[in-house]
Amino acid sequence: MPSIRLALVALMLLALPARADKVTGFTLDNGMEVVVIEDHRAPVVVHMVWYRVGAADEPPGKSGIAHFLEHLMFKGTENVGPGEFSRIVEANGGSDNAFTSWDQTAYFQRVAADRLGLMMSLEADRMTNLTLADEDVQTERNVILEERNQRTDNDPSALFSEQRRAAQYLNHPYGIPVIGWRQEMEGLTKADALKFYKTYYAPNDAVLIVAGDVDPDEVRALAEEHYGAIEPSADLQPRARPQEPPQLAERRLTYTDPRVAQPALVRSYLAPERDPGAQKKAAALTYLAELLGGSGANSVLGDKLEYETRTALYTSAYYYGTSLDDTTFTLALVPAEGVSLEEAEAALDKALAEFMRDGVDQQLFDSLKTQLRASEIYARDNIQGLARRYGRALTSGLTVADVQAWPEVLQSITPQDVMAAAHEVLNREHAVTGYLERPAAEPAEVTQ
Repeated sequence: MPSIRLALVALMLLALPARADKVTGFTLDNGMEVVVIEDHRAPVVVHMVWYRVGAADEPPGKSGIAHFLEHLMFKGTENVGPGEFSRIVEANGGSDNAFTSWDQTAYFQRVAADRLGLMMSLEADRMTNLTLADEDVQTERNVILEERNQRTDNDPSALFSEQRRAAQYLNHPYGIPVIGWRQEMEGLTKADALKFYKTYYAPNDAVLIVAGDVDPDEVRALAEEHYGAIEPSADLQPRARPQEPPQLAERRLTYTDPRVAQPALVRSYLAPERDPGAQKKAAALTYLAELLGGSGANSVLGDKLEYETRTALYTSAYYYGTSLDDTTFTLALVPAEGVSLEEAEAALDKALAEFMRDGVDQQLFDSLKTQLRASEIYARDNIQGLARRYGRALTSGLTVADVQAWPEVLQSITPQDVMAAAHEVLNREHAVTGYLERPAAEPAEVTQ
């Protein structure tokens, strides 16, 4: 029987209207895609420009150039001095930032709705008029090298993750870190950055997302005024990337580092991404991750390993399907005190075998379906999160219709769908299993 709390949550959700996002989409004559998400509850707006280029689109030998250019985009234009972009945003009561991933690079501001035209003016300016001084390039190259030093080289778990990803993708550029390999980062030049900029930073490679207290017709007029006159890039090519060959055997690695505070086991499997018009398999994998590695006793691995056998202190499973190419489905655990990684892995395999034999627990599945419905409803209250959702999807090959259909696709999934996805993906021959641990203690010397 479901708990009283779950029953009450379910009744509350049934009473909520199935409000669809108020989304308007159009494309400018120069190829720039525009998506407007209306939310009139507060006089604020999120303005985001997403480029369909990321670390997986970099030329060979130039890893880190997408992230490097993201930094250099704040160094000024012919009209706006170095660092002035962010100062103007702040002076107008807003905030701004940017990020780079494997499939996209995005720049965004959150400001009062009546400042939207100013944000478009600033962003359109740096889409075409970036200027780079030699000293700025050298300084910013040192900044990204120090960022790598702090976030990766000085963090054994980050190095472990980087090595596992490189083992996962033998041929696909998802195996290259977004920040880049150090030896290639050190050689990045001003010419590299400008070539990348002139090729990819163009309206026909961009998606404009505007979310908040806006009118679609007004957004269209502003977009045509500020972005419409920008010439499209003639050098853009289809995003044809090297793909993975069939994996025929499990890959294993052990990363040892004296700085490791807690040993860990991580296993990742190649898994399909969300595809336009065909999202059910990704939705089933979303449920599978929650079933296997959700919170504590409310998950298969938590129940078996943390509570029943007490072989693990922590367990998790995660899957994120919004990517252009094949993604991963990942299991992780931290063994309990006195439990070796080998013993923890054996317990993990046993728990997985039992799940594959017994199937999905219907009560747990029903509770997860309610939770996912709730999370989809509550997500609509965060306009910046909603803008990110559309931007990431549209730069990963999905459409507005796919984003809007996703909540209903999730609700359509059955336990049978989940088990079919589990049998397809959870194959050790398609996995990378990694151990993170401290070096074995050397025996003490015996003195006579």
